[in-house]
Amino acid sequence: MKHIFKKGTDANAPVLLLLHGTGGTERDLLPLADRISPASSVLSVRGNVVENGMQRYFRRLAEGVFDIEDLLFRTKELNDFLDTAAQEHGFDRNNLVAIGYSNGANIAGSLLFHYKGTLRGAILHHPMVPIRGVELPDLTGVPCFIGAGSNDPICAPQETEDLQRLLSEAGAPVTVHWEQYGHQLTSSEVAAAAAWYNETF
Repeated sequence: MKHIFKKGTDANAPVLLLLHGTGGTERDLLPLADRISPASSVLSVRGNVVENGMQRYFRRLAEGVFDIEDLLFRTKELNDFLDTAAQEHGFDRNNLVAIGYSNGANIAGSLLFHYKGTLRGAILHHPMVPIRGVELPDLTGVPCFIGAGSNDPICAPQETEDLQRLLSEAGAPVTVHWEQYGHQLTSSEVAAAAAWYNETF
């Protein structure tokens, strides 16, 4: 998978896995990494799916309707890539914290839903529930931050509440931060994520 790896100054700090939104690139969230944990190594990955010329991590059938077969395939593809990248770049595979926005937050959520131990924690900006009706692995000790919009036209508040419940029921400590700016990622939401990260890690 096309990616950027940037070695950090603190080898013990979590490695930040950056996952962009639809139409983004592996460069989009680099400023977030600097805001949240400037000493961390960064692994920023480009989605392998193209929809109407826009990069994504998995296919969808319509707005808000995921292609579940492709979601499962792409989630495994990303999980396998993380194993390979850890060897290639020499970082601790067990010390990854994901930062995802929109489609990137959805694939990060899917990693949490399907692969125990793949992430140490996650910052999910405007995620949806990636898949329903599956049993989640034990997520005890895997803290998650969800940034949500109370008036988000793409990701309804109910979606956020459902995701919070599912992650919490699996044992994850979940913090939800609400904004009123629709689906956009604001500097105040990033500041809240940074404060949460610094308290948590």
